[in-house]
Amino acid sequence: MKQYILPFRDFVVHPGLTVPVYIDNKTSIACIESAGKTGQRLVLVAQRSWNYPSSPKDIYTTGTIGDIVQILRMPDGSVHAIIRTTDAVKLDDIVMEDGLFVGVATPIVVQDDTNHEQTIALRDRIADNMQLIASSKRIKMDKLRTIINDYPLPAFIDAVVQSAEIDTEPALKILEATSWREKLIILLEQVNLIAETVKIEEAINKRIHQQMENGRREAILQEKMRAIQKEMGEDDLEADTANIRKRIEKSHMPASAKEKAMGEWKRMRSMSPMSNEGGLLKTYLDELLSMPWNKSDKHQIDLNVARGVLDSEHSGMQGVKERILEHIAVMKKTKSNQGSILCFVGAPGVGKTSLGKSIATALGRKYQRISLGGISDEAHFRGHRKTYIGAQTGRIMDALKRCKTNNPVIVLDEIDKMGRDWRGDPESALLEILDPEQNKAFRDHYLEVDFDLSNVMFIATANSLNLSNALKDRMEIIEIPGYSMDEKVRIAREHLIERSARDTGWDMENIVISDDAIRHLIQNYTSEQGVRQLQREITAILRRSLLENNAEDVRTEFTPEKIDELLAVRQTAGFAKKIGFGVRV
Repeated sequence: MKQYILPFRDFVVHPGLTVPVYIDNKTSIACIESAGKTGQRLVLVAQRSWNYPSSPKDIYTTGTIGDIVQILRMPDGSVHAIIRTTDAVKLDDIVMEDGLFVGVATPIVVQDDTNHEQTIALRDRIADNMQLIASSKRIKMDKLRTIINDYPLPAFIDAVVQSAEIDTEPALKILEATSWREKLIILLEQVNLIAETVKIEEAINKRIHQQMENGRREAILQEKMRAIQKEMGEDDLEADTANIRKRIEKSHMPASAKEKAMGEWKRMRSMSPMSNEGGLLKTYLDELLSMPWNKSDKHQIDLNVARGVLDSEHSGMQGVKERILEHIAVMKKTKSNQGSILCFVGAPGVGKTSLGKSIATALGRKYQRISLGGISDEAHFRGHRKTYIGAQTGRIMDALKRCKTNNPVIVLDEIDKMGRDWRGDPESALLEILDPEQNKAFRDHYLEVDFDLSNVMFIATANSLNLSNALKDRMEIIEIPGYSMDEKVRIAREHLIERSARDTGWDMENIVISDDAIRHLIQNYTSEQGVRQLQREITAILRRSLLENNAEDVRTEFTPEKIDELLAVRQTAGFAKKIGFGVRV
């Protein structure tokens, strides 16, 4: 015989209970009234969706059958009914007749093992966990005691399911179980999960409460400290904090960097100004704000001016200067620094580094030189994370900060002298810096925000091509040959003598030196492709002459003989000349 089916929203009714039911749905009212008129029993089931089911697929096939004890129709049209449930059932052949669900109900036989030792132990364990859950579920303790101590097992299971708010699926598994011990095992699993969740929530709440207490205590102490500082006229720290925020708001850093800065500022503001971390955050924000995010040197490139600068500061090297001018011409046309990185390769003293400085002068940009000799730690480029003691930005960011512009000329000197060890490979970090496609978003470990390096003009110098293929691929190699004798004489006449005179305090009018004397000095006291040693020898004869003249720069003619006389004393200090080559032994 088919029974009428009454669906419930997200609610599982267990057998052995007397259930009051409130119904305001027209279909459900028709269902309960039809069952009442025909004297049929009613099956209470849970529905799968919140809306009233439209097909048998929308209701679960496990439910509880019961008898209608009383039906009361209320003035507002709703119905109050009392149903006494008896057995758990499985539904088959569910169909819809006259708009109502009906089906064949088969009772689920439950083994009577209520007095079994395991059954009793399981109930006790569930009762213990329910005491833990009670506070989070807002269960009154007197009601909980009644459930634990007085309720029979069917009512106990139903009360725990409802009180602990067991989900529909596990509640149906409990209903389908064929022994009380099996029902309690399933119920215990669910109660344990809820109890663990409650423990975690309590731990979190306790931690939050502790943090709030600590924060409240710290806030009170900070307020007292501010009051004391104000009384003593030492409220500059608060003003400094407010000033940092104004600087952040007025800065032209990218949105991501500004968001990072504001987050760190809020952290700093919540800390004591005298704390170590507060000081570290202030230092970090100062570093971030000192970066030239949008400050550029505005200078119109003039090729004639650039040629004049290169010619005035460097003699000879016509081929090298022409290649540099070609590079500058492309920059003027494209209005960009994108392209190959210049790398000057040559012997020491041929003017590689000074060429980089001349290029900066020709372009009207700031100049910075970074010496890479002996560097073996990539942190020199990427910086250190600010969590470390003594952390700071890398050399690239430091150079930009000192230049106060985002488009300087940076010379990476002695790029072939870098090493590598367990601290990292600096050459790998340099690959990103010198790659126009990657350096648009270079991230320094200390700053932790992206910085655009595409406006920087990088120039590298090296004594040899002892570099990786990947690094050489990113650069345009320009080899600088050694100077000829005539070029060295001209360089000495136009630059070196004046520089040595300035370093030693000589008046240029008192220095008389012929080209033959300079050639004699080059041939007999230097052996190099560049002019660095020549510079030192000129300085040496000027210093020796000052000593002989009691520190007076009287007019002196430096002949080859005079040069030999002045430099002869150096033999006693471990130097000797070798005729023809000037090699020191």
